[in-house]
Amino acid sequence: MSDRILVFGADGFVGHRLVSALLTHGERPIAISRRTFRNPMPGSENIVAEFDEPNHLTPLLDRVRAIVYLASRSTPGTSAGNPLGELHYNLKPLLVLLQALQQFPHVSLLYLSSGGSLYTTEHGEPATESSTVKPRSYHGAAKIAAEYFIGAWSAQYHGRATLLRPSNIYGPGQLEKEGFGIIPTCFAKVVRDEPLQVWGDGSNVRDYLYIDDFVDLCIKVMQKTMPVGSQILNASSGTGISLIELFRVIDHITSKPLIINYEPQRTLDARYIGMDSSMARKNYDWTPLTSLQEGLRKTWDWFNTIPHPPAR
Repeated sequence: MSDRILVFGADGFVGHRLVSALLTHGERPIAISRRTFRNPMPGSENIVAEFDEPNHLTPLLDRVRAIVYLASRSTPGTSAGNPLGELHYNLKPLLVLLQALQQFPHVSLLYLSSGGSLYTTEHGEPATESSTVKPRSYHGAAKIAAEYFIGAWSAQYHGRATLLRPSNIYGPGQLEKEGFGIIPTCFAKVVRDEPLQVWGDGSNVRDYLYIDDFVDLCIKVMQKTMPVGSQILNASSGTGISLIELFRVIDHITSKPLIINYEPQRTLDARYIGMDSSMARKNYDWTPLTSLQEGLRKTWDWFNTIPHPPAR
């Protein structure tokens, strides 16, 4: 049995940052990506592959003590009208892994779920891990289905799993991509002097968690022996902010007003999503240290170091 950590989705925004942090902590991660690595991390073993059969994973699982599963190809918005996409691209690869893990009960699993796409809280009350989940999108439905599948695997095979439900993660390294991340989208619109399309009147409230704070929680979870079964942990900054207030902070940081085009509210968007992360703070001595203003400033500074396509 090896002591290495296998990271699925390692070339994504969160994955790249996590692999870097694991290396800093003396780990030798095995990084998996379905596409050619844009920024291969020296020191990690980088593998480009998609696994369609459980037995294809056996040689890798025999070398690791833990898995971090970050791979996902959708957001609530991009999943609209495409439930089969969630089945083929998000659920099936995870189920292939779970079937393979039946032969490796010693391997623990850290799974990146979602808080924003599962919770819909009323009257400004933050959701706890025991709050009712009400996914409005196919993306959210797939996330909760994945949680249940992981729970069933851990119950049948005495597996150890931690399911992290983060709020909106942002920070340096998050590129503009349609449907993925309001903050890089805002910065890109500012750079190109383009209007931003907003669904609703801007009063929707969300929580934004800086990438380094989230990765810190991942590391803390990996450093402790996971309990048998599956545990759910919320991960949030603890401070909600409306889109209108977020835009004001962005205007101040960029010194250039963001142009907004408001469109009718979508049914898949909740009005308020707040999250209580007390369990993560208590059980893992975790505290998010980066304020929204500081995190946005760091992200904007990084954003200005990368090339941007011309205005369309």
